[in-house]
Amino acid sequence: MKTIKIGANPFTYDDTGEGDVLLLLSGWCQDHRLFKHLAPELARTHRVILFDWRGHGEDRSHDGDFTIDEQAADVVAFADKLGLERVVPVSTSHGGWANIEFTDQMGAGRVPRSVVIDWIMVSPDEAFFTMIDDIQDRRNWENGRKDFFNHWIGDTDNQDIVDHVNNEMAGFDYEMWARSGREIAKAYRRWGNPMLRMNALAQTRPITHIFSQPFEADYLQAQRDFAAQNPWFVPNKLEGRTHFPTLEQPRAVADAVRAFVA
Repeated sequence: MKTIKIGANPFTYDDTGEGDVLLLLSGWCQDHRLFKHLAPELARTHRVILFDWRGHGEDRSHDGDFTIDEQAADVVAFADKLGLERVVPVSTSHGGWANIEFTDQMGAGRVPRSVVIDWIMVSPDEAFFTMIDDIQDRRNWENGRKDFFNHWIGDTDNQDIVDHVNNEMAGFDYEMWARSGREIAKAYRRWGNPMLRMNALAQTRPITHIFSQPFEADYLQAQRDFAAQNPWFVPNKLEGRTHFPTLEQPRAVADAVRAFVA
């Protein structure tokens, strides 16, 4: 991984392949390892840049507290430093909030479309906010995090996913998990859900959501209903079993991304 300094913060990134630029962005308390299978697939046809958020890279030092808005500002500064004139961001999970802020700020000329993967598209129920509150409670955060881990792993026997959750995500400390809970809850309470946030873009443009779960028919139908009113939104449900399609089925995700950006 390479390192670049933006303000007082070091950022690690990788840059491979040639062609149109895809910028891969993980969720909170994740890093570039989430894309270890997807990035090589995409790099066969595109220039692929892996970017680790502030405090999430190989060097996890960072300049105090930060928010989703600051994450988005970091990506804008990173794109400017690398001279990226045109880029398609590809984010996972709640990294989507900063992705869409970045997309909004850059304008349609520099970010002509965007990809979000496995992001909770509908407004969460109170049980979700309770779990989010738990990881912000220093006395209970490890139990709260375990609830998420158990839900994400489920009954999968995919060792990449088990290792990603139990080793890679577990490597982040209380401060980062609490920060993630605060920022994710704040975003849902402000916007309602990601579809409403996308609809508020100054310049709407094609956005696809690639996902496997939840399996409930009404979850997919809510996205189809939104797409019927907003043709720029394209839900794309894959036949996977987990919340980690980039690890479970990287080739299917890569094919979906390539088809969309083409």
